[in-house]
Amino acid sequence: MPRITPNLWFDTQGKEAAEFYCSIFPNSKITNVLYYGEVGPRPAGTVLTVDFELDGQPYTAINGGPEFTFDEAVSLLINCADQDEVDYYWSRLLADGGQESQCGWLKDKYGMSWQVVPEQLGEVLSDPDPERAQRAMKAMFGMRKIDVAALRAAADGD
Repeated sequence: MPRITPNLWFDTQGKEAAEFYCSIFPNSKITNVLYYGEVGPRPAGTVLTVDFELDGQPYTAINGGPEFTFDEAVSLLINCADQDEVDYYWSRLLADGGQESQCGWLKDKYGMSWQVVPEQLGEVLSDPDPERAQRAMKAMFGMRKIDVAALRAAADGD
């Protein structure tokens, strides 16, 4: 099967965004930058696309213009090992103008939606005891950043 590469459309900030993302995720790098030539539609020498990897996953950022913007219909999910990872990615992605949403969702300063989710979330929400699972779900719906300890406490009825 061919590899699928998410292509993220920016107005002019594709390289800046790729550098920002690569600074946050380990084992990440920009692999190629392509520039507009004389045929445009943007001025020759401005960035057209940026190929980059976030921990081995390829992405392409394209500076296509202001016609299209991100919305919550598409998001990138970060499966975090624990609360420390949740806290790290949450704070880094919110830096310099990001916006919190609910249930572990946020938008970074470029408008890209992210879900910052601890691995323990699925475990708590799928507890074999439906009452525990529902208490945890109710708690999650009231959260912005997911708090594993608070989810477990809610599941326990504390």
